[in-house]
Amino acid sequence: MARREFSASRIPGFPTVAILVFVALYMPILMLVIYSFNAGDSIAIWEGFSFKWYPVAWNNEQVREVTFRSLTVATMASVIATTVATMAALGTTRRRRTGGQTFIYLMINQPLMVPEIVTAVALLIFFASIKVATGYQGLGYLIAAHSAFCIPFAYLPIRARLEGMDRTLEVAASDLYATPWQAFRHVTLPLLMPGIAAGLMLAFVTSLDDVVITLFVKSAGQDTLPTYMLAQIRRSVSAEVNAISTLLLLLTVILLTAFFLLTRKRD
Repeated sequence: MARREFSASRIPGFPTVAILVFVALYMPILMLVIYSFNAGDSIAIWEGFSFKWYPVAWNNEQVREVTFRSLTVATMASVIATTVATMAALGTTRRRRTGGQTFIYLMINQPLMVPEIVTAVALLIFFASIKVATGYQGLGYLIAAHSAFCIPFAYLPIRARLEGMDRTLEVAASDLYATPWQAFRHVTLPLLMPGIAAGLMLAFVTSLDDVVITLFVKSAGQDTLPTYMLAQIRRSVSAEVNAISTLLLLLTVILLTAFFLLTRKRD
């Protein structure tokens, strides 16, 4: 008799548990989206279908201000983090294996393993000393903090792309008298672009959604969209917050879908 291949779906009760897990994960998000179209002010009582909270959110000057700040910080932080992550990935994959390779990999991915609150407190202490010494209170601290936190998120897909690339073309370019820079520019970089784009999007989403580090590092008047929403929820929850959350969710889904399409294995 042929041996039957193991399948988790054949385990008794597995489909039920899987359905319950998906319901627990996605039902609150679904309810958020549904109640963003509620005609009334209540977040618990359905009073009819309406799009009115989306124009209300758009016409809120403070919402536009914090949204623009969030996009500015996320864009700059993701570009910086992706640039550093690309150089780090090249340095850890396009070189001879050394005894400290694992340690270097561990240090680059350290923010992923340390609780975010620990990283936030460390950044707070570090930037507070600089603020006292320089007197500068600008947005640069928030961009620098987000950049440092997002580096490992950008590093992982870029390194994965590099490790999956066949080095034959790079070796061939060297054999044809291409300089290291020419080989990188014309061979390595074009092949690496999907990984760089994926790392950029992942870093952007991580920075855009961050709350803990932003709360610890930001100065007065530097709220981002997530911290603004948190402050609004502490006072009162309105359907306007649901509308903003839905739009933020839509942007995140679009970017993560693009990330999946760029990083999936092709036949």
